[in-house]
Amino acid sequence: MTLILKQLHDHVAVLTLNDPERHNPISDGPMVDALCEALEAVDNDDDIRVIVLTAAGKSFSSGGNLKTMQVGATGGLIAKQPAQTPSKYRRGIQRIPLLFQRLQKPVIAAVNGAAIGAGCDLACMCDLRIASEKARFAESFVKLGLIPGDGGAWLLQRIIGYSKAAELSLSGDMIDANTARDIGLVSSVVPHEELMSSALALAARIAANSPIAVQQTKRLLQQARDNNLADHLENAGAVQALMHTTVEHTNAVEKFLNKNK
Repeated sequence: MTLILKQLHDHVAVLTLNDPERHNPISDGPMVDALCEALEAVDNDDDIRVIVLTAAGKSFSSGGNLKTMQVGATGGLIAKQPAQTPSKYRRGIQRIPLLFQRLQKPVIAAVNGAAIGAGCDLACMCDLRIASEKARFAESFVKLGLIPGDGGAWLLQRIIGYSKAAELSLSGDMIDANTARDIGLVSSVVPHEELMSSALALAARIAANSPIAVQQTKRLLQQARDNNLADHLENAGAVQALMHTTVEHTNAVEKFLNKNK
């Protein structure tokens, strides 16, 4: 089985989690490897400007595979010796959020169904999120006596704020797509059959801009989450000095000035 499907639409790459019978779990080694390889490949392709991440079947991702999340299970995260489990997390699922932080291209999550636990966190790793009306979200680790081991506690509060993130994380409650939109977890909710066309339309609007400017803007937004204002302005000044030298900027200014004439 091909765990990650890839389609190209002009300058947009669509990656699809393809394990629908198991609701696309992302904790197993093969899926971690396949997802990381696919993301790195499209991020290194100069012809690709935007990435859309979605899933096959009824679910976006069920998160962890409970069958392999047992002590000593093949391909699982839990070691027989507890002291060895953190290493398995580092070599496994924790590679995904660290890779997302390194990606140059913006990633849009097109959430087609349930995004549960690590599946919710996977959506949070993306830069933008669009939800089908059938989507559901749950930061449900506490329901299993666990904590978010894949960066969810870091990611979620940066998107929806500490108080609401605490409510979802400590209760484990599931929310529907409209609630996710109301709290800022997703930017829009669309009819299920329009999910991919809406995601591709947004991707096309982004891809129409200067790829260098888009990538640098994404990087500044990421850095601004953790920098103070003075450090952010220092970074912005350095990046802007580069942007003033690009062909895209020169052409855009010339076009603007000629139009005004």
